[in-house]
Amino acid sequence: MPEDPENKCCHTQSGISRRGFLSSVGAGAVAAASLGGDTAAPAQEIEAVGEAVTVSLRINGAVKKVLVEPRWTLLYILREVLGLTATKLGCARGECGACTVLIDGQTHYACMILAVEAQGREITTLEGLMEGEKLGPVQQAFLEEDAFQCGYCTPGQVMAVEGFLRHKPNPTINDIRAGLSGNLCRCAPYKHIFNAAARAAELKVAKGGAL
Repeated sequence: MPEDPENKCCHTQSGISRRGFLSSVGAGAVAAASLGGDTAAPAQEIEAVGEAVTVSLRINGAVKKVLVEPRWTLLYILREVLGLTATKLGCARGECGACTVLIDGQTHYACMILAVEAQGREITTLEGLMEGEKLGPVQQAFLEEDAFQCGYCTPGQVMAVEGFLRHKPNPTINDIRAGLSGNLCRCAPYKHIFNAAARAAELKVAKGGAL
């Protein structure tokens, strides 16, 4: 019988042919499948990992009781559970600043804090800066100074400005640059954003320093 050309051209140095290798792999897969019931993790263990707990979150002055899994971020709860979609999902790893919110008056990336960690703390999102249907001072300043293009990062930029103006109401240009250093903008109208921050400081002073 003539030698199989496929086996002849595909022998490895160890003497195993391509066809022989594939056959052995296939047999191993069948054996593993037959043991599937024994190798799968028990369903009870998988369910226990995501066991939900109830937390009370104070958001924009209102208390919200929500059922959360311990692994859920504050960003996920704000957007997907409570519908506060002004807080944007960007990089999801604490680099871009699109999800910036205030927690006890300090800026935080909502993607980097768990919802359970935020319990009992004062959380402010972009929606919380509105005065009814009227824009807050920082939002108004961004509008006046045309400080956005696509607008996706704008909520995070606004919250960053709001955060540092609460602690430094009369910032220098260097203060503004430092205060916004954790927020990235792909469209890059940074000069307009810096101008908006300075204008927001003026508007807040004109209102008597109102937050």
